[in-house]
Amino acid sequence: MKSSNPIFSRRGFDRPAGAGSAGDHLVNPYAGVGGSSLKESPTVRMTMTMDDVIVRTAATLGTVVLTAALSWVLLPVDQDALGRSYGIAVTAAVTAFVLSLVQTFKRTPSPALILGYAAFEGVFLGVISDTTSTYVAPGVIVQAVLGTFAVFAGVLIAYRMRWIRVTRRFFGFVLASATGFLLLTAVDLLFSAFGAGNGLGLGSGGLGVVFGVAGVLLGACFLALDFKQVEDAIAYGAAREESWLAAFGLTATLVWIYLEALRVLTILRDDT
Repeated sequence: MKSSNPIFSRRGFDRPAGAGSAGDHLVNPYAGVGGSSLKESPTVRMTMTMDDVIVRTAATLGTVVLTAALSWVLLPVDQDALGRSYGIAVTAAVTAFVLSLVQTFKRTPSPALILGYAAFEGVFLGVISDTTSTYVAPGVIVQAVLGTFAVFAGVLIAYRMRWIRVTRRFFGFVLASATGFLLLTAVDLLFSAFGAGNGLGLGSGGLGVVFGVAGVLLGACFLALDFKQVEDAIAYGAAREESWLAAFGLTATLVWIYLEALRVLTILRDDT
């Protein structure tokens, strides 16, 4: 089963030809055809392990945090410089999006592209977080970060305990929900851009809170899909470098959850 996260749809995360199920013993799924053994293969291809995923995810998330902290300190958000900082943030967001698309359509993972995506994403998050904390809801950033990692820990525990079972039906539900969520977001932005004031009202009030909570829950579902794809990739003997794709996917999902949590907490703080 492929994830709705496009970066997990690369060939390294699919079951190699001739590989068994997740419970089968895989000696070397990348060995030459014709039943050649590991000793007969001229080269041994390193396969992905959970340690590889953890290390690369830590590196990618660490890059996001570092650049977010630097942009928070170095890019002022006072009234005189707010426009310039916003312009840098938007440019960084667009650059991160372009880099993510390039990596998505590459046949092999590129650590430079992935870390570049993380760096520019961090700049965007740093400016947005600093602005929100300064002008809208002081102290909300810590709550959003803690909430993001609470969701991550909760989904991980639920997945490991098999309280969440990722099936094709689950995958279809998440894909349909994500499509509807993104369409509503696009319509809301269009209405706002063409003079409809608050758009569909998804950025404030009770409707905004409900929509933000739905975004957090959707991000949690994406985490479950990501965990399943990592588990399957390790079981099927994906190449070691594919762990960069796992780090990429997990980082993108955590950024999604953080932004939705920040939306909910900001609205709640603004309404009190």
